[in-house]
Amino acid sequence: MATKTSGEIERDFIENLRGATGKPLRDWLQLLAVSGHAKRNDIIVWLKEKKGFGHMNASLLAGIFLNGGQPVYGSTADLLSNQFAKAADLRALYESLTAFVKQHFPNATILPKKTYVSLLEKREFAAINIKPKELRLGLDLGERAFDETVTKSKLSGPMPRISHMLVITDKAQLNKQMAELLKLSHQRCH
Repeated sequence: MATKTSGEIERDFIENLRGATGKPLRDWLQLLAVSGHAKRNDIIVWLKEKKGFGHMNASLLAGIFLNGGQPVYGSTADLLSNQFAKAADLRALYESLTAFVKQHFPNATILPKKTYVSLLEKREFAAINIKPKELRLGLDLGERAFDETVTKSKLSGPMPRISHMLVITDKAQLNKQMAELLKLSHQRCH
């Protein structure tokens, strides 16, 4: 079973909204506009408590509303480009990193999301945050001690099980040690 992208999930949500709720997206956006709620969490709570939405659908609708009524996950290319808006100099390093991942995990999917890039094979086993001066590679390394190479994760976006991270600033860091850490994270997730 192929993993759906965030864009596909959002598109399915929009297409099925009328059938699931009796109202099309346009009507829900109008209701939200007059609801008095402007913060994401307040909108989600209102949709769940007052309108019977599940958490994921409430989150999708809140995101669309706060994005001016437009889909948030229009295309994965746009999602990735947005992450490089303040880090254009890191694009070549990112391309080297993703090529390194594909070399060691040929079946891996590299899936840009809104705030990070997911690395998965059925399950997410690593994640990348693109910061203005560095790439952060998040891994699930369980109870492994932190050290000068692997620190506590400070990634935004991925699941909490992404516990550790490597800060990548140079292509020379794409080495055997990183490959071993990626394999360990992959094994823990699968």
